[in-house]
Amino acid sequence: MRSRAIYGCAGVTLSAAEQAFFRQARPWGFILFARNIEGPAQVKAMVAELRATVDDASAPILIDQEGGRVARLKPPHWPARSAAARFGKLHETNPEAAREATYLNARLIAHDLAGLGINVDCLPVLDVPAPGAHDIIGDRAFAADPATIITLGRAQIEGLMDGGVLPIMKHIPGHGRAGSDSHLALPRVAASLEELSASDFVTFRSLDQCPMAMTAHVVYESIDPQRPATTSPKVIRDVIRGEIGFDGLLMSDDLSMKALDGPLSVRAKAALFAGCDLVLHCNGDMDEMRDVASVVKELKGPARRRSEQALAHLSVPDSGAFDSAAAEARLAALLGAAA
Repeated sequence: MRSRAIYGCAGVTLSAAEQAFFRQARPWGFILFARNIEGPAQVKAMVAELRATVDDASAPILIDQEGGRVARLKPPHWPARSAAARFGKLHETNPEAAREATYLNARLIAHDLAGLGINVDCLPVLDVPAPGAHDIIGDRAFAADPATIITLGRAQIEGLMDGGVLPIMKHIPGHGRAGSDSHLALPRVAASLEELSASDFVTFRSLDQCPMAMTAHVVYESIDPQRPATTSPKVIRDVIRGEIGFDGLLMSDDLSMKALDGPLSVRAKAALFAGCDLVLHCNGDMDEMRDVASVVKELKGPARRRSEQALAHLSVPDSGAFDSAAAEARLAALLGAAA
């Protein structure tokens, strides 16, 4: 039985200590960052190494491969992909071309990932950026208009899933109004529940069939002034599971971000108690991972049901049916016409 955690690792191969820890902790999945990536052969070997520690050849391997400034796979080994805002800009003049381009871009990202054995991408970003907010979201969002985000977010989800990669919508229930970067500080949002419901929550509510979602380390003062969404039973119960209606697999954002405080075990326990199905720990620090593992229990009950439900969406694409060169050419034509 696997535990309710996703862990990162320190380098481009696993140390003996990491292998032993993962075998004992048996996490639900793993996440890769730029520090873990040298080239295709090395990434494939690392993915196999990680999966061997939990005796599961299809264990979830996550990555943040959005395009633009958030991309762990980069040239020269992998193509640069455009940020979401470029597709939103195209949508202003040619909505159908934008939808097709977004789908193709996501399908090509999935092609890049699946070739390495990576089967989960922390995408789409469904946050609705607000004027004056911190630029941590910025061009990672498709647009400032929820309807555009919904249209293009749906195309992105479809492109990833058609390529055999599970999407994770983020940062539920919305990071677009945050005045600070939650990697560095805890953002507080003062907007009323009515404002949030009419804008920020709409994108997630409309795409609530996405198999997975990642929480926002953001305090919504009109809902729970004491706790960020990740550790707020009220936000998860009343908003994420309630108003938004999301019944998929819910994971925390990274527990080691500075938006949260206290020992890692306290953060993990708070997130799980609040209603997260899984907790994410990214930085590969062994002492911190051990602290998280000390409180993370096995995946069972509703969390296990949601995990099985999400993983059931994974499929192995027919590699012969997808012409990646033709898709690259068509995507370039669509984006070039808009330039």
